[in-house]
Amino acid sequence: MSRIGKRPVAIPGGVSAEIANGALTVKGPKGTLTLSLADEVTYAIEDGSISVQPANDTKRARSFWGMQRTLVSNLIEGVTAGFTKTLDITGVGYRANAQGKKLKLQLGYSHDVDLDVPEGLDVKTPDQTTIEISGVDKQQVGQFAAEIRRWRKPEPYKGKGIKYRGEYIFRKEGKKK
Repeated sequence: MSRIGKRPVAIPGGVSAEIANGALTVKGPKGTLTLSLADEVTYAIEDGSISVQPANDTKRARSFWGMQRTLVSNLIEGVTAGFTKTLDITGVGYRANAQGKKLKLQLGYSHDVDLDVPEGLDVKTPDQTTIEISGVDKQQVGQFAAEIRRWRKPEPYKGKGIKYRGEYIFRKEGKKK
C-alpha cells in the first residue's frame, strides 16, 4: 500500500487540470505541463484535487502508484511555483557567465565550455561563481544542472569543481611525508 499514493494532490486556485487522450494537462500562471498517463493507474479529478489509484492489484500497478502521484504533484508545483537549482563553482579561475540563451563556463580547460540553455529554462549568474537554473519542469531543471556539473565534478582533496548548493563534499587528507 503506497503511503504517498493515498493522498490526493490539491489543485490550487488559478490552476486548471484536465485528462484527455491519455495525458494529464495542467495549466497555471507559470505555464503548461503535460504528463503521459500510465495504463496501470487510474486518475480522477474531483473536489479540486487529483487522486491516483492503481487500476488493479498487480505488483506493477502498485509500484507505479506512488511515483505517478509524485509526478502529478510535480506538475502542480511546477506551474505554480516552479523549480530552481543553484550550483556553486569553487576553484581559482573557475567562473560562469550567462549570455542570453548561452552559458559560458571557464573551468580550467584550454578552451571555454559553451552550453546552449534548453527551451523553457532560465539561467542566471548573480556572480561569477554561482549559477541559478529555474524552470517549470523539475526533470528538465535537474537534468541541465547535472550536465553542467558533469564538466567539472568536485574533487575530494581541495573541493574544486561545480557542486549543488548545500551538497557536502567528503574531504580526504592529502599525502603524508
